[in-house]
Amino acid sequence: MLKESIKMALENIISNKMRSFLTMLGIIIGVGSVIALITIVSGATSTVTDQVASMGANTVTIQVQGTPLKQGLTQGDVTKISELSNIEGIAPTISGQTTVAFDGKTMDEISLQGKNDVYFQNTEDVISAGRIINPVDTENKSRVALIGNDIANELYVGKNPIGQEIKIGGITYQVIGILQESDSFAQADTNKAVMIPYTTAMGVVGAKYINSLTVYIADEALADTTTRQIEGVLTKAFNGDDDGYSIVNMQSILETIAEMTSILSMMLGGIASISLVVGGIGIMNMMLVSVTERTSEIGLRKALGAEPKQIQLQFLIESVVLCLIGGIIGFGLGVILAWVVANLIGTSFALTASTVLLAIGFSAAIGVVFGFMPARKASRLNPIDALRSI
Repeated sequence: MLKESIKMALENIISNKMRSFLTMLGIIIGVGSVIALITIVSGATSTVTDQVASMGANTVTIQVQGTPLKQGLTQGDVTKISELSNIEGIAPTISGQTTVAFDGKTMDEISLQGKNDVYFQNTEDVISAGRIINPVDTENKSRVALIGNDIANELYVGKNPIGQEIKIGGITYQVIGILQESDSFAQADTNKAVMIPYTTAMGVVGAKYINSLTVYIADEALADTTTRQIEGVLTKAFNGDDDGYSIVNMQSILETIAEMTSILSMMLGGIASISLVVGGIGIMNMMLVSVTERTSEIGLRKALGAEPKQIQLQFLIESVVLCLIGGIIGFGLGVILAWVVANLIGTSFALTASTVLLAIGFSAAIGVVFGFMPARKASRLNPIDALRSI
């Protein structure tokens, strides 16, 4: 019975190609819009999340503004934070601008970054050649430096920079490594940068305090608890004034991004679903017209013994089949549109199984909801009245 009903539904749809296509158009647009928007948002979310995660989902960033009584953190304050449970390591950062020179060639406006070994241990792809800054360099305030790709190419033409000397701010350092080349869109451009031990950098820029820290957490699940413990140490260090510092928990940022994109996806999906409702109304209209046109057929089938539920099932199946065909076409168009947009804006293309199920489920649901009333009307037709139209 079901197989026969599906066959009859397809025959009726094919016999009225243009009307069926125009009826399906609302479903095609609706499903295509929903799928495209959800896929684009999912891809953009995935890209943003990956970028944030690459900065370290297990990190807490501390920026110190200072207070009139205390302008920054001392080494003792940093030690107290490092002694907290769940702390894997701390990487202070000292920043500034400097001039570098070698063999009579000079480069100005170079970014000076003071780092320690913890930073390199927790950050991937920092150097392309040479070695990193080690604990001995930090402890002894060694005059060693890692240089950016542009500095290596401009100052050391035809030479291997590693092992050579370089003057940073007029002071001679030994080049121990070359930083990984960063693209033009990178958040932190290291092509025109030099990295030296942060203890050395403090003397170069004349810093008495540390104003930037990256704290690496051992267990991400305890990120919030660890953040509160760090806040306790900092508040005590600044005599109860919590305006002297700010803390950014990367795990919290990732959770916030996930919540925001989830809400955005639901909003966009809801807006696009309006066209599905319009498409459903079109389906209902066509099915009502179909019932009117096939009154004699319904009467004849009832006269031959067809039960009302069989008539109702036939028209309901026809409505669902019509919606599923429109849904499949709309799904295909939505996926193509999402792929094109993802490539244009440079985000990842994220098509999930739930998106496929959503397209099929939406289409079938529209067919059932908006096809029920015409199917019920067909099943309630009086066979005598129906046969009079022959």
